[in-house]
Amino acid sequence: MSPPAAQDYFAQQMSEQEYLDTEPYSPVKREYIDGNVYAMAGAKVAHNRIVGNVHGELRNHLKGKPCQPYMSDIKLKVGRNYYYPDVLVDCTNLPDNSVFSQTPRLIVEVLSKSTRRMDETTKRAAYMQLDSLLEYVLIEQDFVKVEVIRRSSGWLPAHYYLGDEIVFESIGLTLAVEDIYERVQNEDMTEWLAKKALEAAEAEAQQV
Repeated sequence: MSPPAAQDYFAQQMSEQEYLDTEPYSPVKREYIDGNVYAMAGAKVAHNRIVGNVHGELRNHLKGKPCQPYMSDIKLKVGRNYYYPDVLVDCTNLPDNSVFSQTPRLIVEVLSKSTRRMDETTKRAAYMQLDSLLEYVLIEQDFVKVEVIRRSSGWLPAHYYLGDEIVFESIGLTLAVEDIYERVQNEDMTEWLAKKALEAAEAEAQQV
């Protein structure tokens, strides 16, 4: 099968089937929302580090268990719309040839200035429609703040910062905020690591 014409990649409006047919050939990932396609912007190193940290922790925790984490190449289907969450956990043993999930238990999005509004409004409203979803996690990349919205608390948000630990109830994992931001070089992390180094030096000096 030959790829469709290049101009189809960036059409602003198309049918659901046209989107699915052209998406494998698109040079950029595109989300499909209410009949419109939206090209996704490239991510910063900080974004990739956070996504990698979260995915790595989830993968290690879920090894040998029914649930599995997927990174942003797997689409999420909600009704007739398709999204690319940064990380999702699905517990239904998706077939190897699947290109999307419809039954996530946990969804993680890393926020930026360009994606915050979509992640906090349109996507949040869409994700809440999923019966399988138990937790939605929003992680800032330019400063340290993690928001977790849980079905068990009526979708009320809980916020976490450096020094806190987060319990992901949906998969039974406790994770320190510091581990989520490992190697991220924003101002909050720089100050946090400098403070920890100073405290360690002072503790060592007291032992001499």
